[in-house]
Amino acid sequence: MTKIEGHVLFEPTIPGSSTIFLIKEIIAHKKTKYQDVLLAELEGFGLSLVIDNYIQSTLSDEYIYHESLVHPAMILHPLPRRVLILGGGEGATLREVLKHSTVKEAVMVDIDGEIVEFAKKYLEPMHRGSFNDPRARVVIMDGKTYVEKAIERGETFDVVIMDLTDPYSSEVAKPLYSREFFENISRIMNSESVIVTQAGNTWFYGDAYNYVLENMSKVFKHILEYYAWIPSFTYVNNFILASNSIDPNSLGIEDVDKRLQDRGVLTKFFNGKTYEIFKLQEPLYP
Repeated sequence: MTKIEGHVLFEPTIPGSSTIFLIKEIIAHKKTKYQDVLLAELEGFGLSLVIDNYIQSTLSDEYIYHESLVHPAMILHPLPRRVLILGGGEGATLREVLKHSTVKEAVMVDIDGEIVEFAKKYLEPMHRGSFNDPRARVVIMDGKTYVEKAIERGETFDVVIMDLTDPYSSEVAKPLYSREFFENISRIMNSESVIVTQAGNTWFYGDAYNYVLENMSKVFKHILEYYAWIPSFTYVNNFILASNSIDPNSLGIEDVDKRLQDRGVLTKFFNGKTYEIFKLQEPLYP
């Protein structure tokens, strides 16, 4: 249950330590079948989505997280037409995917229909109408089940984006970071497909990060680990990009910027120089 005391939100950072956020206004607060959801105006961060006591997005800095998650994978693929998004209930990941003119269909799969409806009602500044884009298809289903059924149908995707809660913060998401699940994902990926997942934080949750990294490394040939500082998270957020056919190091600054321009993608944070920095990073450990 989200812990709210007066006008203060206590978010766990590590066991025994929390970050304190001042709440200007509680807009909505409910318990869905799967998660505890809080929408609030946080001092210094604005409109904020909090799930199971962890900040997922704030209006002030969500673009850093979502651009870092989406565009490295989308740009790495030479012609992404079909994209699968697992999670991403607030619709911001979907928003970033749909910026790419090459996309013909983006399938967003989220287990919690209530949070999707919650987002549609309250989070328009984040999803910016992406749910209404004719290229978008929202499926309310467990991501694990969807992938299994996609294998049976022979369905394939060019890019798979995992925007799930951290394996250490949610029992709902943990099975979707297993080796078995990544093996299933590989079965619905085309020959030039790319997958990316957010992977928590190496500094505070190194064991959980290594669990995800090891499982992906056993399934995919090319791996790129990178991270971005997200102010509202109060730490850097790690990401893992992978492919069996495309080396993430094969793109340079000019390649990235040209693909963004050719596809009409406008960003605030991500560009060729950002991608070059991502390629040079080493995970941070205590």
